[in-house]
Amino acid sequence: MRLTAIEEGHLRNGMPGTIGIAAVFPGGPFDLAQVRSRVCDRWGGLDRMSLVLQPPAGPAALSGHRWSAARPFDPAAHITATDQDLESLLTDGVSHRLPVERPLWRLLVTRQAVVLLAHHALLDGRSLETLFRLLMDDAVPPGPLGQGAAHPLARGRQRPAVGPAAVCGELRRIGVLGQPVPPGPRGEPRPSVAVVELDPQVMRTARRQPVDGRGSTLNELLLSTYAGALRACHGPLRSWPKGPTPFYATVPVDLRTRDNAQHLGNGVTALRMALPVDLESPVARLRACQDEVAAFDGRCDAHRAILPALQAIARTVPWLAGVMAKRLARPELTTSLCTAFKWRDNPSHLHGRPLARIVPLPQLSPPGTANLCLVHTADAYTLTVVSHLRGGDAGTIGEAVERELKAVAASEPF
Repeated sequence: MRLTAIEEGHLRNGMPGTIGIAAVFPGGPFDLAQVRSRVCDRWGGLDRMSLVLQPPAGPAALSGHRWSAARPFDPAAHITATDQDLESLLTDGVSHRLPVERPLWRLLVTRQAVVLLAHHALLDGRSLETLFRLLMDDAVPPGPLGQGAAHPLARGRQRPAVGPAAVCGELRRIGVLGQPVPPGPRGEPRPSVAVVELDPQVMRTARRQPVDGRGSTLNELLLSTYAGALRACHGPLRSWPKGPTPFYATVPVDLRTRDNAQHLGNGVTALRMALPVDLESPVARLRACQDEVAAFDGRCDAHRAILPALQAIARTVPWLAGVMAKRLARPELTTSLCTAFKWRDNPSHLHGRPLARIVPLPQLSPPGTANLCLVHTADAYTLTVVSHLRGGDAGTIGEAVERELKAVAASEPF
């Protein structure tokens, strides 16, 4: 089975491509045999989890990779225990490719967490969330996930017609150059990961801003506070290396519908938006981000119109998928991936132990970039920063975002 152009791009962009999700459970260590049994029971019938990557049959420029159906996965090879602490485990995971001789995922069991790592060509972030939900004690038995379920870009219910102006506008947004995160004073770029546990009361108060509006979503709050963190760390854009050139964040948006919500694979697109780094007020930055996010539905319709044709062309000429992926991976184009979601199944338990926190792991991008993901689980809010800047910059960014969240929460109406 040939890979889609998006999957091919994830393999050819020059980066490790590993993403992940961790679930934290208070208490003693898990019984590894129990976890392996649960995974075999819940994931064993999912074709996607047994796909093995096959190299191009001919010249890589003319033929793409393929998925082949392997024998059922070996739980002893895929599911292992580790004494490594969570943050260093995530740093190692995001910095290295998974071995290609078996399906491109692994599950690591620590004393208080279960960590799923996967190559982005095999699974996207929503797929990781879907798989983790299946492991919980009260989960609905697995159905035909990724096995005949409609692909997110398949023709579904009638959608509004998208005019040429909207398509051209979105193509311009995809290709316009911005600027990367300014380099630090010393040191070579290297991967770093920071996990920040945010104050729930601060988050609840911040989400009620603007006080004269509807409140804010997690995505809007993350985007605006990241803009504030960049301003606090590097000043307004005029003081950056490229002056007033905009700084763009990229927001993954799921294209799945209610009919294919559990499709496993890759079903997201990416919408770019200029962050309001130059606005001084935390609430002004939040309002600006809300205005941008409000246009996402219409922009997604443009992507639904664009993507099938782009994927068809790139799949016909596999090297083009690589060229497109490497171009989009440049820090001037994809500087910061910012995403947020809420774990809605509360309470959740694994072998009787309550889920306390979900820790996301966005992928590592090229030097000059930082990716952020915020998750709300029950009463816990967790921010993960994956940076490819100077050592320790992930922690610096995470602390700056945390300060900005407190500033939003303390803001007065204006």
